Amino acid sequence: MTELTIGDIGEFGVIEAIRAIAPSARNGDDAAVLTQTTPNARFVTSTDMLVEGRHFRLDWSTPQQVGAKAAVQNFADIESMGARPTAMLFAISAPLHTPVSVVTGIAEGLWQEGKQCPAELVGGDMVSGDSLVISISAMGELGGLGRPLLRSAARAGDTVIASGRIGYSAAGLALLQHCGSPAKVPSEFAQLVAAHCTPEFEYRRGATARATGVRSLTDNSDGLVVDLRAIAQASRVTLEVDSSAIAPDELQIAAGEYLGIDPWEWVLTGGEDHTLIGSTPGEPPTGFRAIGTVSKEKFDSVLIDGKPPARDAGWVSF
Repeated sequence: MTELTIGDIGEFGVIEAIRAIAPSARNGDDAAVLTQTTPNARFVTSTDMLVEGRHFRLDWSTPQQVGAKAAVQNFADIESMGARPTAMLFAISAPLHTPVSVVTGIAEGLWQEGKQCPAELVGGDMVSGDSLVISISAMGELGGLGRPLLRSAARAGDTVIASGRIGYSAAGLALLQHCGSPAKVPSEFAQLVAAHCTPEFEYRRGATARATGVRSLTDNSDGLVVDLRAIAQASRVTLEVDSSAIAPDELQIAAGEYLGIDPWEWVLTGGEDHTLIGSTPGEPPTGFRAIGTVSKEKFDSVLIDGKPPARDAGWVSF
């Protein structure tokens, strides 16, 4: 039996299918009205686009996984400001032959990930196009009168901090590129593939960081060195990282041996881990660990064990 396509049911049929998968009382009018629930809250927003073949592949990931990953990368940006995700918009361009199940699967992934915040899917847009492109806009609340966590706020004497694993997503991507599909990747590396296809994020970690005095924060989306350098440049400081605090673990080392790749490449340049990295004047808060210090030795730079990193590339959009 031939699967229904978005061309078969049309725009409004697709909208109703999405609303059935991801119900929200705020979705259904020309615009969504959002209520700030935190006293003195400020509105925080971020957006990302994902293009099939460049940011995801449907032979590697299910539509649900694509949706969940798209939500994570947007919510991580909200969290890195010290804010709480509250809502999202979903825009899509897709060929008319795209199965309805692909679009509803992406919406389901968004909705399921959003429930963890919680953040509702409150609207979006769609158009037919030559390729599958999705755009997610995330919204959040920054409560209270305190400052957001800015890249420009790191100061000499701070401790450089990180949460979560670094380089796992890049290792998973390398395995998929080498093996061709998740099913062909050796089972002992399943955790690395999962980190790429279905990244996990610890929600409220950004708000915890803000509440405990963290100064600067960003998410590791483009590569560790690139993202740390963004803080260094914005703050006019040097971030000096201890290699022992970010060294590849046994699983990454094993994957590196299997592929013939130095796992440090994944740690330093990989990105897409969506872990939070930044600086604090005090002890690392719960869920974070110390990976280095902030100094004024050389403005706008990142050093590993006192030297420029051997690898400093990262994700390039163009």
